[in-house]
Amino acid sequence: MAESPAPPPLPDTQALAAAVDRLAGVPVLVVGDVMLDHYLSGDAERISPEAPVPVVQVTGERHMLGGAGNVVRNIAALGGRPELVSVVGADGPGRAIQDLLGREGVSCHLVAEKNRKTTIKTRVIVRNQQMVRVDREDTAPLTGQSLAALESILREVAAGHGIVVVSDYGKGVVSESVMRVLRSLKEERGGGLTVLVDPKVVNTGLYTGVDLLTPNAKEAGEMAGIPAKGREGVIRAGLAIFKRLRCAQLCVTLGPEGMAVFTRPGSVLHVPTVARQVFDVTGAGDTVMAVLALALGAGMALPEASILANYAAGYVVGQVGTATVGPRELREALTTLRQPDVERWLEIQ
Repeated sequence: MAESPAPPPLPDTQALAAAVDRLAGVPVLVVGDVMLDHYLSGDAERISPEAPVPVVQVTGERHMLGGAGNVVRNIAALGGRPELVSVVGADGPGRAIQDLLGREGVSCHLVAEKNRKTTIKTRVIVRNQQMVRVDREDTAPLTGQSLAALESILREVAAGHGIVVVSDYGKGVVSESVMRVLRSLKEERGGGLTVLVDPKVVNTGLYTGVDLLTPNAKEAGEMAGIPAKGREGVIRAGLAIFKRLRCAQLCVTLGPEGMAVFTRPGSVLHVPTVARQVFDVTGAGDTVMAVLALALGAGMALPEASILANYAAGYVVGQVGTATVGPRELREALTTLRQPDVERWLEIQ
């Protein structure tokens, strides 16, 4: 593979900080699996006499939007105009999600399915460390009236958007029929609809022809059938994904190693992480997706959008729980966190 050691021309952090204002007001449609994040916090000072496990004395409890709802929260926090299309159960947690979206001022279209269980993730936090997570969920695919209602809402709502985020957590909302609706809308509008997907490996075959995929390294390796380890492994996995899905662009998040940005199959940049410390990675991928969607919607190119998203992720992983970043925090991160040494990993004309 031909390589070029020359770094790409990219804006400095001052220019990126000025670009943060451009994110405000950008409309983004989010379709996917919304969840209720439930946090129990407290202290653990003794071991249970019933089993060798710590006893947590709960001192705090809170509920937050999770999954696709966290993408929406991040978009709203940065001044964007999110709109959510999703499915909940006709139950208490489903109503709690509706209430939280109302408090956030988010326009939402939720299909409430009678026999469906709303996804709840309960995390127990002790001294800023997550000790255990308990999931309650229903991952059955949508069928019948629920699926028809979702497709109808999506087709109607998407007409007013140029950017769509598919937030797939594998809980049954994202399906072949939903992706077919988005593909048909792209065709009808002559490509005037940009579709970004935060993927789930089990649904890899659904993402053919999308504009941007954002898997993590593990997901990228599984989607490609090639271990995405190290520079060469990530590049080969990315090229295999392009060949399999014919997506336009790809951004592979690498955890503490930052992210690999494929602007096309023959052009790959590496953006190192800027995080100083990591308390909790919960929701960091949602933050990355939210910033990418807003930045692309504001007219930024993928390399610049990725660097901005990298700074946003560097901020949220330093917080405990599912955090968001606002314009002030993002500007502060751009001015206080170190500037990433962006490297060109691959360049083939």
